[in-house]
Amino acid sequence: MRRTINDLIAHIQALEDELETELIARRRELGVRWKEGRAVFGRELTASHHKLKMSAGRFLAKSGLLEILTSPFIYAVAIPVALLDLTASLFQAICFRVYGLRQVKRREYLVFDRHRLPYLNVLQKINCLYCSYANGVLAYVHEIASRTEQYWCPIKHAERVKGTHRRYAEFLDYGDTENYPETLEQQRARLKAETEET
Repeated sequence: MRRTINDLIAHIQALEDELETELIARRRELGVRWKEGRAVFGRELTASHHKLKMSAGRFLAKSGLLEILTSPFIYAVAIPVALLDLTASLFQAICFRVYGLRQVKRREYLVFDRHRLPYLNVLQKINCLYCSYANGVLAYVHEIASRTEQYWCPIKHAERVKGTHRRYAEFLDYGDTENYPETLEQQRARLKAETEET
């Protein structure tokens, strides 16, 4: 049974790698090139992107009144997201050092590049910056939480859980009391041994 689970985990990882390869190929098809670590487009493609740009006024006019009225609710979430970012960063800076764990690199989760797309107007760029920040923070905190769970409670739930993290499949099965103490130590040792590439 354990071998089957490990085989499935390896297969999922292989599929994720294959998906990333396909996404890279698709970006190349769309004309994305890399220059000094940044995604860029050629001059012709950039010119065609500028032609697609919608003015901020037209963008607002095309948005419905109700959509515009929801924007304060959307942007109000920035405050708790920023507090979560700060709290999670402080948590791992203190606790992960005590536990001997490698800290999650925030910069790997908070990526800001969509605002450089020439076909977006200023409002769309602000929206993209905000979404990048909010979703990046949630992914960053998700990884911090998954490492914390692996350290303290690497046990699967009895019920099916949607949206589990990549570490979850390796956790001890619910009710497997015989292997608990040994598995807890193995999970901690595996976590402490993780390399920068993980």
